[in-house]
Amino acid sequence: MATINEVPFVKGHGTGNDFVVLPDLDGARGITAEQVRFLCDRHAGIGADGVLRVVRTEHLDDAVPGIESTEFFMDYRNADGSLAEMCGNGARVFVRYLKAAGYISGSEVVIGTRAGAVTATMHEDQSITIDMGPAAPTGPAEGVIVRANGRQWQATGVLMPNPHAVVFVDDLADAGDLLAVPQIEPTTAFPDGVNVEFVVIHGPGHVAMRVHERGVGETRSCGTGACAAAWVARQRAESARDSNAIRVDVPGGTLHVTETDDGRLLLNGPADLVARGTVLLPDPTCD
Repeated sequence: MATINEVPFVKGHGTGNDFVVLPDLDGARGITAEQVRFLCDRHAGIGADGVLRVVRTEHLDDAVPGIESTEFFMDYRNADGSLAEMCGNGARVFVRYLKAAGYISGSEVVIGTRAGAVTATMHEDQSITIDMGPAAPTGPAEGVIVRANGRQWQATGVLMPNPHAVVFVDDLADAGDLLAVPQIEPTTAFPDGVNVEFVVIHGPGHVAMRVHERGVGETRSCGTGACAAAWVARQRAESARDSNAIRVDVPGGTLHVTETDDGRLLLNGPADLVARGTVLLPDPTCD
């Protein structure tokens, strides 16, 4: 019979992309896919797009390359319990939590993620910038087709480092309600699943997007997706290349992506902590 553990949590969001933050500094508790699904359930749990487990890097069970010099590791899980390489909005919430809890004191910190070490900078306006690294094209040479709402579009595959398929539409409503997972052709294009961004170009340096995230569904924002959309927009539209800074409007607010001279993408946006308490987390009986 499963037992119940009373576990502390913090709830936060970045432009409406919301997370349950679980402090587990010594790595003693861990987290299972079943528990993540429970926490993220908006009817039976707390409700969130994902879980951010806070653990000291030295207490990780599995070695992650490139994070040996970091003190804290962001163990990010999608709402369905699956792992993701990186989460840009989640990284800002993670850093906001570290600062609020008194674990860091300066304005800059390097955290560990499954994508490696990531630098975060906190600003006086309360926004946070995450150095997301470079984007890279991905997908089959013959191209990718995305189908949704009875329509289809040619997509551009991007690693950021999560896999993304970016499509440009005339209106964000063209994607429909996004209750179903958009279909990808060929089906082998993204073997680990893919986030799909539907993007409208509003003008030089300004785009808007909606996103269907793998393992979650449509979310109000996606940091890695904003970076992917901004990068592809700059490659696609000469007018957008007038500036290396791209404003990305999402249903939950606005993000800013700046491409450096060496091709790194800097994601800037807000991160808010909205609640804290304890949750009755059941021990898993199976996973």
